[in-house]
Amino acid sequence: MTMENSELTTEQVLRRDIPWETYMTTKLITGTGFQLLRRYDKKAESYKAQLLDDDGPGYVRVFVTILRDIFKEETVEYVLALIDEMLTANPKRARLFHHDSLADEDTYEPFLRLLWKGNWFIQEKSCKILSLIASARSKGQNGVDANGDASSSKKKHTTIDDVLAGLVEWLCAQLKKPTHPTRSIPSTINCLSTLLKEPVVRSSFVRADGVKLLVPLISPASTQQSIQLLYETCLCVWLLSYYEPAIDYLATSRALPRLIEVVKGSTKEKVVRVVILTLRNLLSKGTFSAQMVDLGVLQIVQSLKAQAWSDEDLLDALNQLEQGLKENIKKLSSFDKYKQEVLLGHLDWSPMHKDPIFWRENINNFEENDFQILRVLITILDTSTDARTLAVACYDLSQFIQCHSAGRIIVNDLKAKERVMKLLNHENAEVTKNALLCIQRLFLGAKYASFLQV
Repeated sequence: MTMENSELTTEQVLRRDIPWETYMTTKLITGTGFQLLRRYDKKAESYKAQLLDDDGPGYVRVFVTILRDIFKEETVEYVLALIDEMLTANPKRARLFHHDSLADEDTYEPFLRLLWKGNWFIQEKSCKILSLIASARSKGQNGVDANGDASSSKKKHTTIDDVLAGLVEWLCAQLKKPTHPTRSIPSTINCLSTLLKEPVVRSSFVRADGVKLLVPLISPASTQQSIQLLYETCLCVWLLSYYEPAIDYLATSRALPRLIEVVKGSTKEKVVRVVILTLRNLLSKGTFSAQMVDLGVLQIVQSLKAQAWSDEDLLDALNQLEQGLKENIKKLSSFDKYKQEVLLGHLDWSPMHKDPIFWRENINNFEENDFQILRVLITILDTSTDARTLAVACYDLSQFIQCHSAGRIIVNDLKAKERVMKLLNHENAEVTKNALLCIQRLFLGAKYASFLQV
């Protein structure tokens, strides 16, 4: 691809003079097509709008025919620019491509073909136009031909399923390996933010492993251009938050921490709104609520509520999210939160570790599933390389020994002593301090170890 074609704009392309008369002479366009083009081309916007109001489907037929029959790059670019200009001025004109009088035209085919065959300008415009046309169809058209039943035409037309599958394939290819250094990603996300309103697109996007390609794009933005990209990326995630298989993907990625970072650092109302609406959708799904509690979302929501927002939907969503998080905090017992922390294998000095009430009220819960949580805690001593995690694990073992009537015997039976002993030589002072406390309690027992300083 030449840089000249990759940097073209619609305005630049529309300054060209296309030899429509020559195309008529060589029968590449009809006399009627020529008359329509001569009346339309290079005219004022208001005059063109009137022509489209009078005979929009006629102009669509001419444009599609040229894209189907003429392969000269400059002409293809010009017609795509005409269509782009027409739809940018009024996106509702995309419905013209589905007019009954075009039932015999395969209106999708040229754009779908050009997605893969053209230069960047042609690919970008084809994707944008195809997305708008597909989204403007009557939703009863799923699985049928572009403008009617297959029986209405002798040759097979491109179906909406072909179009949506082709678009998702092209969009995922752009996210993986952008064709254009600066425009591929914004154009792709822009189209996805329209197309993901379609359940069938959500499904094929997830199957194509598209969700993991979106997640890295969720990051705080500063420039106007990057804010728009961030907004449209978050819009895509919000649309996917209505689709269960996509939620499973989001749950195993870093989507949630990234969304929280964005909402903490953004002052743009539309970005905050779409992230909060997404969090509200995810709140009741899987372990999202527990993760939100751990990541301090309640405090963020309360801080956001104190700001002056004009959007009613945002205010409602903030209230719902606050209420939902408060209810979940009540439901989620402290031991459930502790279990989740241990099973994730990453421990920190959250308040429960040093809370005597937590240990007194929950000590018998450690017996569940043949001391599963205690076994995982001991395994962490062997497997973790994180000093903070090792220090907390040693401390928690010492607390179990201290608070459980048979704590010393159980911990010895599970062969924890040797593992803790190894940590006495650890390079980190916090680890050695808590390993020593654990060993002292293990040797002395609860009765004599109660005086040891924590």
